[in-house]
Amino acid sequence: MDSCTIDTPLGCAKIIGNENGIASVSILDTPKEVSDTIPETLLDCVIQLKEYFNEKRKAFDLKLNPEGTTFQKKVWNQLETIPFGKTISYLELSKQLGDVKAIRAAASANGKNPLWIIVPCHRVIGSDGSLTGYAGGLHRKQWLLNHESEYKQQSLF
Repeated sequence: MDSCTIDTPLGCAKIIGNENGIASVSILDTPKEVSDTIPETLLDCVIQLKEYFNEKRKAFDLKLNPEGTTFQKKVWNQLETIPFGKTISYLELSKQLGDVKAIRAAASANGKNPLWIIVPCHRVIGSDGSLTGYAGGLHRKQWLLNHESEYKQQSLF
């Protein structure tokens, strides 16, 4: 597997993949040296992530190859249908999967999503509108939702 590390507005992101597709994009909590060279197999991913952060891309067009169970992959595929700038609840996600009782399993699969931003798990929130959990940290989830919002909030400070 090829890998590289890039800088993003939310910290360093590590990308792993090969000719079969992108297996993982994760945000690192500790700073890491940015890669000097990007493997050819990861170049499209790097370009598309930079376009996303520069507000020039709303959807990703990449060959993906994450590892996971059949159910996890079903959840991740469903996450990809959530439109840019929109959110759904965990309950709505489980309904879309065809089993309202699968809410905890869907939430667990959502939390194990290995493709940060590309498979938009940050677009799933609590039924009451709360951010709830996010593997990358709630401050990053809030940033991503603000970034995708058509109504940009200005900071007072």
